[in-house]
Amino acid sequence: MDCPDACSLLIDVTDGKGSRLRGNPAHPVTRGFLCGKVARYLEREYEPSRLLYPQKRIGAKGEGRFERISWDEALDTIAENLKRASEEYGPESVLPYSYAGTMGLLNGSGMDRRFFHRLGASRLDRTICSAAGGAALEASFGARYGTEPEQFAQSRLILAWGANILGTNVHLWPFVVEARRRGARFYTIDPVKNRTGRLADRHFAPYAGSDLALALGLAHVIFAERLYDADYVERYTSGVEEYRSLASQYAPERVESLTGIGRDDIVLLAREYATTKPACIRVNYGVQRSERGGAAVRAIAALAALTGSWRDVGGGLSLSTSGAFALNTAALEMPELQLRSPLGRMARVLNMVELGKALTEVSDPPVKALVVYNSNPAAVAPRQELVRKGLARDDLFTVVLEQFQTDTADFADILLPVTTFLEHTDLYRSYGHYFLQISRPVLPAPGETKSNLEAFRLLAHRMGFQEPCFDDTEDDMIRALLGGSDPFLQGITLERLDREHFVRLNVSPPGEPFLPFAKGGFGTASGRFEFGADSLAYTPPAESRLGRPELRSKYPLELISSKNDDSMNSTFGYRPDANRQTSVLHLHPEDAAPRNISDGDLVRVVNRRGACRLRASVPASPEQAMVRPGVVRAPSTGWRKMSAYGEHINSLTSDGLTDIGGGPVFYSCLVEVEKCGD
Repeated sequence: MDCPDACSLLIDVTDGKGSRLRGNPAHPVTRGFLCGKVARYLEREYEPSRLLYPQKRIGAKGEGRFERISWDEALDTIAENLKRASEEYGPESVLPYSYAGTMGLLNGSGMDRRFFHRLGASRLDRTICSAAGGAALEASFGARYGTEPEQFAQSRLILAWGANILGTNVHLWPFVVEARRRGARFYTIDPVKNRTGRLADRHFAPYAGSDLALALGLAHVIFAERLYDADYVERYTSGVEEYRSLASQYAPERVESLTGIGRDDIVLLAREYATTKPACIRVNYGVQRSERGGAAVRAIAALAALTGSWRDVGGGLSLSTSGAFALNTAALEMPELQLRSPLGRMARVLNMVELGKALTEVSDPPVKALVVYNSNPAAVAPRQELVRKGLARDDLFTVVLEQFQTDTADFADILLPVTTFLEHTDLYRSYGHYFLQISRPVLPAPGETKSNLEAFRLLAHRMGFQEPCFDDTEDDMIRALLGGSDPFLQGITLERLDREHFVRLNVSPPGEPFLPFAKGGFGTASGRFEFGADSLAYTPPAESRLGRPELRSKYPLELISSKNDDSMNSTFGYRPDANRQTSVLHLHPEDAAPRNISDGDLVRVVNRRGACRLRASVPASPEQAMVRPGVVRAPSTGWRKMSAYGEHINSLTSDGLTDIGGGPVFYSCLVEVEKCGD
């Protein structure tokens, strides 16, 4: 599933039924344990409400009423409607919508991509999670990788910046614990004091969206006190003088006003980070979900370059390791098939963050058919009222491939049941470590469920596509993925993966730590780390306490809808406990008191995009507060139909885009909160 840990799992199976799922103790990162979400996965596997048969809609869109049909009828209906949309409006009137409901390459971006490329459908810009941060790494490093998790045990100072390790990256935690046993200090930087923050040696709570200003403030001190590694900067970086000039404008006094972090704390943190060896930053995607999120990631990454911490085992920075898996995805996805489509060219691109606009405003051609898989946009996409308006269109033909009847599934015309990762073959990379893994089916597919791969293969045949690639087996596709020439993948074959199950990439010799940028080696055009000062000046988000005054006067509270510890986006939304946890609004007592809000009260959260009702969580004292004054936090993401009032926090979030990468600005969001009756 969508997690950096990409666990290696062991399962006990008796007479075709799984009885116990656990972490593989032989895997160097999984180390024999699982998070609370995946430890309960067999409950999902055998949940009575799981979808087992194809169905067609018999009620109104969004009502969720269906009747069982055969696969033949389902495929014929889908093919007929996709052909009609393509012939009447052009193939770009068909839009696929998917993300990381599975991280498996075959069922996440394999036969489906081939199918839509051959059809000539609109391409989806899949940006809803990591696009801004990924673009930042590419601009600064020319690569998307960093410190391996095992090295955190060697660190003397660890900064978790926008990273709720215990909630979203739990297999990094044992390495943090080991480092602390050896005397390391562990600090968190986050507007929300979550479980990870409560266990930190020190927690810093910047204003929402002000991470860029804080990073520039730390750089100011490092430059001013000459705490940087002059040799590393001279040898391996580009644009340092321009960056020094930019940082000089962010004195601690100014940064205090921009971030809410005290000037003395800024100075002390900068000194401690720059003079502690090794020091490592675990920055996560929370940082980049604001208007200047990409720039924030670049400025944080600049700290590691300034201090030369890439030279140290246990130093550097980690956001994503995914770029090290240089698999031959072009051979898997076959984008050249677009040239064989009726378009005869590359199709247009629509950003998934702007789904509401795509379904209600896009023309030439309009979107007339939507195929959703590995995602639940009626829960996870921002600006929900517009998204749901689009999904409710009677003239929109919608297909949903799913394991459960999600909020999105309720809008489907045809609903197809698909397998879980325990029931099909797939290949898995990671964005949190450097092990490539294969999974073979260990449980029989129940009912009439089929893998995404098989469903799109059958649909390709129904559409009359004759290309041999639509008959490729899973093993054919894995061999194609492994067929590149990248040195990190040399010697990794399908046969070896079947023998060993997980294989470390050749990022360093066996037994030696991976130090990707110890001697430069950046993948930028210059071969150096690029500071990029010309794009890193800080401007507060429009929807923030220092943003547009007319918005702040109406909606004075900053909303952070960060991930719920016991959910996986909306994957476990069928669980009542997950929906209870995502039906809460955390407030500071100073914000609750003037609104006459007490712990447990029903409150209405509102802004210009929508509203939703939640239960207030107000601590007895300010010291116990999860957020600082002026900030409210709602865990995400549950299912709207499972909430007590049929409402959802993403009714409030914006479909605006980040500075680079086209990512979402979930955490640049102003609201007002009012008490309401039960």
